[in-house]
Amino acid sequence: MSGQVAIVTGGTGALGQAITGTLLEAGSTVAIPYAVPEELTTLEARLAPALRARLHAAATDVTDEGAFGKFVQVVRDRHGRVDALVNGVGGFSGGDLVSTSLSEWERMMALNLTSAVIGCRAVLPAMIGAGRGHIVNIASRAVIPPQGGFIAYTVSKAAVITLTQALAQEVRQHGITVNAVLPSTMDTPANRRAMPDADRSGWVSTQDVARVVAFLLGDSAATVTGAAVTV
Repeated sequence: MSGQVAIVTGGTGALGQAITGTLLEAGSTVAIPYAVPEELTTLEARLAPALRARLHAAATDVTDEGAFGKFVQVVRDRHGRVDALVNGVGGFSGGDLVSTSLSEWERMMALNLTSAVIGCRAVLPAMIGAGRGHIVNIASRAVIPPQGGFIAYTVSKAAVITLTQALAQEVRQHGITVNAVLPSTMDTPANRRAMPDADRSGWVSTQDVARVVAFLLGDSAATVTGAAVTV
């Protein structure tokens, strides 16, 4: 993994910061398209100067194919290649089908599914040309089996798993792996605020999830593709 050039969407969020830090500590160069400047400031403050030197970040809308394509091109121009992609952008919304507006449905699809599609489309030409590459999509353990009550989230994240499995078959011949990581409820500040009375004994740390992502991006997982790994 040392020397790898990785793009991490959602890299300034709670899980994204753990993934970014783990990859940087392993010797990777990490590029982050970010949306919230305050989150980027928090991430940079956590990193040692030597690690910050290998972090590239630019304000980018990952649901805009043109904008994200330009971001990827800048990464390729600067570093010569893209070895890995983590599609970590996402969002959550509760509600059953009747109470979920079409605009909220479309927002969930854009954040959770379309962002992953755009990410994969942007990096695959370079990876196919190089004959290698690793993609990890972040889905959710909560949608296996599919759950009601937060149906737009469920359908969009379940679709990410299907995208992963189908795309893995399409690009296997090019030496590219595509896997999904399905975290259970993660121990994050946002989840603690949303569920203050919950039993957190079964929650997983973002660092544990990040280690699984890092493994799937490494040479040790070169023969693992199309997997949906629960954490």
